[in-house]
Amino acid sequence: MPAYFPIFAPMSDKFQMFENRLSKVYRHLRKTARRQGITCFRVYDRDLPEFPLIIELYDEHVYVAEYRSQHGMDDEAYDEWLRQSLAVAAKVLEVPEDRLYLRTRQRKQNRQGQYEKLDISKEEFVVQEAGLRFKVNLSDYLDSGLFLDHRITRQMVREEAQHKKVLNLFCYTGSFSVYAAAGGAAAVTSVDLSKTYLQWAEDNMRLNHLFDPAKHQYVHADVLQYLDELKLNTYDLVVLDPPTFSNSKRMKDFLDIQRDHAAIINKVLLAMKPGGVLYFSNNLRKFELDEAAITATAVKNITKQTEPFDFQGKLLRHCFRMIK
Repeated sequence: MPAYFPIFAPMSDKFQMFENRLSKVYRHLRKTARRQGITCFRVYDRDLPEFPLIIELYDEHVYVAEYRSQHGMDDEAYDEWLRQSLAVAAKVLEVPEDRLYLRTRQRKQNRQGQYEKLDISKEEFVVQEAGLRFKVNLSDYLDSGLFLDHRITRQMVREEAQHKKVLNLFCYTGSFSVYAAAGGAAAVTSVDLSKTYLQWAEDNMRLNHLFDPAKHQYVHADVLQYLDELKLNTYDLVVLDPPTFSNSKRMKDFLDIQRDHAAIINKVLLAMKPGGVLYFSNNLRKFELDEAAITATAVKNITKQTEPFDFQGKLLRHCFRMIK
C-alpha cells in the first residue's frame, strides 16, 4: 500500500541534514537522467547512517525500502522517525503521498523472500526504459519487478541478440528477455521457478508487442534441475542471474552461489554453441569467481562497465562476460 503520513512540525537538525543530502543528490542525478532519457532511477542509497533507506523513482512514483538496523529507538520514536523520513522524501521528490510506497527489508534476504507476496493491493503501472515498456508493482513485493542496476547490461544483451537463440535463466520478470526480443533474437527461452514471475515476463512481452509463442518460450522449472535437461550446443547468448542463496521447498537442492557457481556455469557452457556469450551476474558482496574451474575460453569482469550513473560507488553486484 502507499505510505501515508501527516504534515509534521519543524524538522530537527538530523532531518534537515537528510533533506539537504537528498535534495543535492536528486538535483544531480535528475540532470543525468534527463540527458539519457531515463525516468526510473535510484535517488538515494543509504548515504547517511542515520537514514538507512533506498529511494527509487519510477516515473511519477517513489519506492522507499527501509533496511532494518540497530537504531536503538523505542517503537514510538521509530514510528516518528519513519514518518518524518517519508515526509522529507515526498517533499524533495515532489510526489503526493499516494504515490510513495514503503517496504521494510531485513539485511539478509534470499530470493525466496523476494518472491513472497507481501500485500494484495496489486497497484501496478507501466514504466518505460530505452523505448521499452515494463510493468512494475511497488505495493505487493519486496522488489519492483525491474532491477535498475542492470540497465546497461540489458542494453548489451539487446545489442548482441539479433538472430541469436537466447536463454534467460532465473529470468524473474523477463526484462532481459524483452531486451533480447527487441534486439531481434531468433528465439528467447525464459526459465524461472515462479509461475507468478513467468506470467509477469509474458505480460512484459505483450506490452512491447513481442509476445510470440512460436519464437519465445516460458519454462516453469527449477533451474538447477533444468540445466541437466538442456541439449548441447544450442544457445548463442545466455543470461544467468541467480540468487545468492535459495532454499526454496520447490527446489531439489539448495543454492549457494559462491559454492556452486563454477558447476552451474560449466553446465550452461555445455548448452551453448562455440563462441557463444554468457552474461553471469550475482549479488554476493564478497563473491570471488573461481575462474580456474570454469571451462570458458574467455572471462571478463564487466562490473564497472555495467555500473549505471545512479549506482556509482554503490553497486554491490558482480557481472562477468564469458565466451565459450
